[in-house]
Amino acid sequence: MAAYILVHGAWCGGYVWREVAEQLRARGHLVFTPTLTGLADRSHLLSPNVGLETHVRDIVNLIAWEALRDVVLVGHSYGGMVISGVAEDTPAGTIRSIVYLDAFYAPSGSSVADCAPELAGQSFTADPVPFPFQGQTGDSELERLVTPQPLNSLTARPILSGARDRVPTRTYVLATAMPMPWFVAIATRLKEDHSWRYREIACGHGTMREMPVQTTEILLEAAM
Repeated sequence: MAAYILVHGAWCGGYVWREVAEQLRARGHLVFTPTLTGLADRSHLLSPNVGLETHVRDIVNLIAWEALRDVVLVGHSYGGMVISGVAEDTPAGTIRSIVYLDAFYAPSGSSVADCAPELAGQSFTADPVPFPFQGQTGDSELERLVTPQPLNSLTARPILSGARDRVPTRTYVLATAMPMPWFVAIATRLKEDHSWRYREIACGHGTMREMPVQTTEILLEAAM
């Protein structure tokens, strides 16, 4: 049995993992799908003080309070920034596998805004909210549930020591149906690094919603 922590991306919440979490639990795994502070069911906590550091602490504290070991840590989209920070702030050996699911794997000292400037134009106020699932417009549930993203989470530039690269198993997954250029650039680099597992999934950015079975299979492989 593995302990999975599934970290969602910007403008959404833990609810996006519902189908994948059900399938992983059906295989006997322990699964957590936390919503990051200020988003979705925790949107009442949104404030100018909420940022990437807050979201990293959300997950670090979950690991500590649940006394988790041998974690399979998964980050989707913006969640890649979060899991990179979590790897820095947890004891060595806590994370056995880390998965960047069509996600940011930014260099130390870089932000989401640096990697994809067009994503950083929204503040924590009630500005129009971007739809985070490319190719899935018309999904009324998703369109209804998106919430503003804290601006600080997109502009923070964390300094990383490379802890994420010392996790024993590392996987990068690229969604190929309508690939986003910043994720293609990351994938192109990592697939040439044989210390990484590189996988592709033939759907849009919202892999866990479009292809939950295939997404689950990739995550199961990551635990092996």
